[in-house]
Amino acid sequence: MQQQTERVPARRATRKGALYFFGALGGILFGYDLGVISGVLLFIKTKSVFDLGSVGQGVVGGCLAAGAIVGAAIAGKLTDRPGRRRTIMIGAAIFAVGTIGCTLAPNATVFVIARFVVGVAVGATSATVPTYLSELAPSRLRGALSSLNQLMIVSGILIAYVVDWLLSGSAEWRVMIAIGIVPAALLLIGMATLPETPRWLVKQGREDEARQVISAAQGEVDVNAEVAGIREVIRLDGEQRGTLRDLAAKWVRPMVVVALILAIGQQFSGVNAINLYAPTIFKNLGIGTSNALFASIVLGIVKVAFTAWVIFVVDRWGRKPLLLLGNILMSTTLVLLGIAVLTLHSPNAVALSTIILLVIYLAGYELGWGAVVWVVMSEVFPLKVRGVGMGAGSVVLWAATFAITFVFPVMDNSLGLADSAFIFAGIGVILYLLVAKFVPETKGRSLEQIELDLRERVKVKV
Repeated sequence: MQQQTERVPARRATRKGALYFFGALGGILFGYDLGVISGVLLFIKTKSVFDLGSVGQGVVGGCLAAGAIVGAAIAGKLTDRPGRRRTIMIGAAIFAVGTIGCTLAPNATVFVIARFVVGVAVGATSATVPTYLSELAPSRLRGALSSLNQLMIVSGILIAYVVDWLLSGSAEWRVMIAIGIVPAALLLIGMATLPETPRWLVKQGREDEARQVISAAQGEVDVNAEVAGIREVIRLDGEQRGTLRDLAAKWVRPMVVVALILAIGQQFSGVNAINLYAPTIFKNLGIGTSNALFASIVLGIVKVAFTAWVIFVVDRWGRKPLLLLGNILMSTTLVLLGIAVLTLHSPNAVALSTIILLVIYLAGYELGWGAVVWVVMSEVFPLKVRGVGMGAGSVVLWAATFAITFVFPVMDNSLGLADSAFIFAGIGVILYLLVAKFVPETKGRSLEQIELDLRERVKVKV
């Protein structure tokens, strides 16, 4: 068959922006809920509302991650059956239901249950959105376009911080939560107009639709060659859907190790201890409620700015250098934070140095471990096990998130901010060594090339 390049019809080309925008919008669900609860905690922990101690705060903080473990596990199967697009839509609907439950919760028990439901939605979308974006994007821009997911996450966090600050005077914590229904509705409506990914369509035998999606999403590319590459990988994988047992195959195991390092490392770096409890940390340092929430907005702006920057450099600098550079910044600033808390005697000096050092820490995180983790995890798994692999990786990530968000209030209360910072810095050093040894560079290669290279490296028999 003669190979030729199919051009993008003008009507389809105009939809390219909407394709990636709504495809990435699922990140806002996680970002908004994570950000908004940090402000809500300041109000619901009081005796006049739910009267939460440090353990109670840990339960409220961790129940979302517990639900996300379930959601990510379910998503691993859903993405290969009803598809990536429908899984994201299901997540958006569940998120809206859980948010309504949190808004109307009469007591802490109902609030925790409803937030667990929200977590199921967050886990499902977090495991699916990176896969959806990576399978749509052209190889040369896959890192940038896949990073849109993290940009949406940090944008959701920033929006939540602003909402918390604006409503802090009235203490309307229920309104803070209820606003989260808006991105869920936008995601549900937007995804209803978008197509499935070409790789899922080819697996279902719908090659004509796959060709149309490739043209709409990738511009002037050799559509026949793209479809042929996908078809070849499907032939090598076999017709059966991937299972958890397939993740234990010798040739897949190296990528499972990579996913585990990234999933656990992203959370054990300590970032969600800051995302979730930043206002509480600032208030414990003597900053008033409104100022503590405003300081969180500063952190949110930094997260958005550096995530946006990553979009422009991830396909030029590569994934691995960004991970290593981010690690260096994070560990260094955490050590300096611990020293500052122990040696400075002025409360104002401690508060100011904490804000400055956390700004640098978050810049390092977003430069490396924010967007890049999701990008690499969505790239390294072979097509047959991509859905179940991303689901398993996300389960581990959310389990690590639960551990950090549940333990940190108790950890901060018993060890203090300085020792907590030193512990996270030590973990950062270990992560640097693991990334340097095990994580491959994936920039500039198609998903099919990455899989075929893996097969060649492990000498798998076809």
